[in-house]
Amino acid sequence: MDRLLALTREAERSHFWFRGFRQFVGPLLVRAAGGRTDLRLLDCGCGTGHNLDALLSPFGRPFGFDLTPAGLAIARATGHPIVRADAAHIPFASDAFDLVTSFDMLQCVPDDRAAVREMARVLRPGGHLVGSAAALAALHGDHSILSEEVRRYTRAGLVSLLRGAGLVPLHAAYAFAALFPLVLAVRTLQRVRGAQATGREIAVPAAPVNAALTWLLGREAALARRVRMPLGSSLIFLARKEGVRTG
Repeated sequence: MDRLLALTREAERSHFWFRGFRQFVGPLLVRAAGGRTDLRLLDCGCGTGHNLDALLSPFGRPFGFDLTPAGLAIARATGHPIVRADAAHIPFASDAFDLVTSFDMLQCVPDDRAAVREMARVLRPGGHLVGSAAALAALHGDHSILSEEVRRYTRAGLVSLLRGAGLVPLHAAYAFAALFPLVLAVRTLQRVRGAQATGREIAVPAAPVNAALTWLLGREAALARRVRMPLGSSLIFLARKEGVRTG
């Protein structure tokens, strides 16, 4: 995991995947914020802390937590409040946050049900959970080993997980459909030869390739606002905690 965080730190500003990810998630954050810029936000498994600035800070004051010492060391440099914690035991009071996020963490935690229940607990009534998770077991490969992945999700399985924590799913859709055939082929070959913890997929490709794939994902993200993709390597979701938001 420490190696993954180091590679992520190098890639997340310019890699086509991270650029695409921000275009998929951004509209859900805007929807969840409802025009407010004074929210209390919590990023669960904040990793390098990049998303605290890149995605969350326009909507209010972001907090974060991570379990890995390497992640904490990088994330604390952002200047935002960061603590070390396990997602199954979030060290904040109930009903403390207006918006909670979880980006590509659920597939890595041993007890995802406990983690989502904890996210729901710290959400205020009427608050929202926005996140992403790895999709489809057929896409297990080298990156799964590097990230210490425990599982991958179907859309139905993810919706069931959210509902089991008492949350109301408002949006759950596959993303990165444009890359699905290529990812499926590559990951299948990786499993045939034996998946290994390599960082090849997170390395920034040559500039023309990176630009072309960034453009492609941008077009998909725009289309995905109107059309639900049938498959993809990730799932992007928005859920609401029942009740009326106050304050």
